[in-house]
Amino acid sequence: MPIYVITLLSVLNGISLRGSRVLLSLFAIQLGANAFEIGVLIALSSVFQLFLGIYAGRVTDRYGFRLPMLFGSLGSCVSMIVPYLYPHLLSLYVSRALTGVTFIFFMVAVQNLVATMGGVGMRTRNLSTFSLGQSVSGLLGPVMVGFAIDGLGYKISYLFLGLVALLPVLALLAFPRMIPDVPHSRKKEKTPPNVFDLIRIAPLRRTLLAGAIIFSGVDLLSFYVPIYGHSIGLSATTIGIILGVYAAAAFVVRVFMPALVKRTSEETVLTISLFASGLTYLLFPFFQTPWILMLIAFMLGLGLGCGQPLSMILTYNRSPDGRAGEALGLRITVNKIIQIGVPVVFGFIGSTFGLIPVFWANAVLLVIGGHLNRKAD
Repeated sequence: MPIYVITLLSVLNGISLRGSRVLLSLFAIQLGANAFEIGVLIALSSVFQLFLGIYAGRVTDRYGFRLPMLFGSLGSCVSMIVPYLYPHLLSLYVSRALTGVTFIFFMVAVQNLVATMGGVGMRTRNLSTFSLGQSVSGLLGPVMVGFAIDGLGYKISYLFLGLVALLPVLALLAFPRMIPDVPHSRKKEKTPPNVFDLIRIAPLRRTLLAGAIIFSGVDLLSFYVPIYGHSIGLSATTIGIILGVYAAAAFVVRVFMPALVKRTSEETVLTISLFASGLTYLLFPFFQTPWILMLIAFMLGLGLGCGQPLSMILTYNRSPDGRAGEALGLRITVNKIIQIGVPVVFGFIGSTFGLIPVFWANAVLLVIGGHLNRKAD
């Protein structure tokens, strides 16, 4: 039962976060931002998470899960309210900065908590359940925001996301005992932690790089599909449905992921997902018909959908005892290094050369990630 409660809290926060990505891109366009400015907005949150990821992991390892989760949920709520109160481009920058400073604590804490619950025997199942919840939020967030934008406008849509993010805050305050106070499944290190010790672990280092490339693909899909859809005249509702179809495919593949891993291995499935996602990304800019774009998004969801939970599982499995939270924080830090550079560089490419090279460049990046991950331990 606890894994489902924790997953539900993550789903609620995920709806707010995933929905805000679509809302941010379309609202920024409405306020006159170009592709490069949107790329900067995308990267802004990652800048703060880059510096706070490892620290958030250490906080979780030392103090437990509940307080970081509460802090991150509250920050997510506040970050959504800012554009509602002050609907200007500057407010979008403030909102993204607040998200970067606060939500990183929820993200690291909940991942560490889920991986810790039930021991080694339940880890893959718990993480699979958790990742299914992420797919649900990825489906509901964009679709609900798409309808909200067309029906209520951008400002009220931000208020709606803020109220959704408030629900986990109320739950964590009302039922504090549902979250363990202290990590309990792994022994703690007596020597002071050194992040370079983690980086020196070759299998962990390769997993971190592959995971970062996957996250860049997911982020670019969330931000640039709305830009591309707007450029070809699609409504916000249609754009939300396209992203929802991607999330539905991610849900489907995560249902079967444990069986796929059992037949092969985490490394093999992750490599295949990177190659498949790269090839699928090439197709996006060639089509403008909504149902074809939905089909491509579904194919992409099958690839990227299993890549995210697999990189999380491999990161936890390859982390030293007592440093799982720190390793997961390092995973997010590495993700953000790529997620900072990629949106800004790709935003410049999109503003200068159009959106087609953006999709192609990300396809190449995913294929490179598949090649690197294919190397033996």
